[in-house]
Amino acid sequence: MSGVLFSGGNVFAPNGEMLSGHGLLVDRGRIVRIAPLAEFEGFAGQRVDTKDASLLPGLIDCHVHLCLGGEADPGTAAEKLKPGQLTMRALQHAQATLKGGITSIRDCGGKEFLEFAVRDACNSGIQLGPTIMASGRIICMTGGHGNRWGRIADGVDEVIKAVREQIHAGSDLVKIMATGGVMTPGVNPEDAHYTEEEMAAGIGEAHRFHRHCASHAQGEQGILNAVRGGIDSIEHGFCLTETCIELMLERGTFVVPTLAALWNIVSNDNRGIPAYALEKARKWAETQKESIKTYYAAGGKIAMGTDAGTPFNRHGENAQELKYMVETIGISPKDALLIGTRNGSELMRLEDRGCLAEGFAADLLLVSGDPLSDINRAADQSNHLLIMKNGRVALDRRADGEVLRQAAE
Repeated sequence: MSGVLFSGGNVFAPNGEMLSGHGLLVDRGRIVRIAPLAEFEGFAGQRVDTKDASLLPGLIDCHVHLCLGGEADPGTAAEKLKPGQLTMRALQHAQATLKGGITSIRDCGGKEFLEFAVRDACNSGIQLGPTIMASGRIICMTGGHGNRWGRIADGVDEVIKAVREQIHAGSDLVKIMATGGVMTPGVNPEDAHYTEEEMAAGIGEAHRFHRHCASHAQGEQGILNAVRGGIDSIEHGFCLTETCIELMLERGTFVVPTLAALWNIVSNDNRGIPAYALEKARKWAETQKESIKTYYAAGGKIAMGTDAGTPFNRHGENAQELKYMVETIGISPKDALLIGTRNGSELMRLEDRGCLAEGFAADLLLVSGDPLSDINRAADQSNHLLIMKNGRVALDRRADGEVLRQAAE
């Protein structure tokens, strides 16, 4: 046998249990064997001692904005940059995200498709970064949320055309804005923007060309319009009423809560965040928590997302979302880890990622201790010991890390 053998600690199984007394073998960027340690007796290749640690799949963040940098007013800050500067900055954000334990991301709205160059460089291996799926320009109504950078479209025909434009440009998914939002002045998160007919038309066109669809949807009517239209994921989900939840459970709709987004706004209220955004975040923070609690208790499908790039919501700190899920929503550590790995891969249709399983890509996160007992072992990047992306070392804080780096490369 050749490759790198991880042995001595815990292995996070696809069902959410921790396996002890098992080894995991990586070779040529893939997990080739997971088995009891006795099977690896006499292994002469390189070993990683995982004693007192846990080996997890790399985390998956289903909602980031690589072109935004987490400033108090990120959109205004990004507008001051030239296209080349913004592209290089997006690459830095992607690589910081990987070093924070996130090995796959979904960019849910960029600027002028600049983030596509970053996606292509990372996905091809030219640059070491996370696997990236990108939506391109978000689709919104005239005056709607995200209109600063979005593709403005009104009416069924124009929405269909806007979806086709994103697909032609190379988008991996389509994002449609069902409601107002926090970071756009003059719009109300509670208001439905697109009609049910417009939503259904856009979603149907995306599905026709094998793209999944995400919808920024915060108020009840906008959520219902999106779900009835066949949306794959509701982003944020501030107001998940009983009617919304019943319909979403019936249709298997994902929610991507992005708890970090509102938390980072309301906890940084004296640091230059626009007053209109602060006001809306304060109004909706508790409502969102209760909505997500209710959806979780009902058995709804949840995937991890952060909205990284929004105010004080830094790329590289994405794993903190696990802590927010456990401490503010009451999600169990086991479920939070599954939400942050397996569920994200299902939503993003990443068939060979999100689990530690034979034949899967070696996207790995080694953390000290047991995150099933203390979620901060996974949420706090200071506890991250080793990060691998497709078998390549992205971060190594172990004492013998340099040896493994040379062997892996």
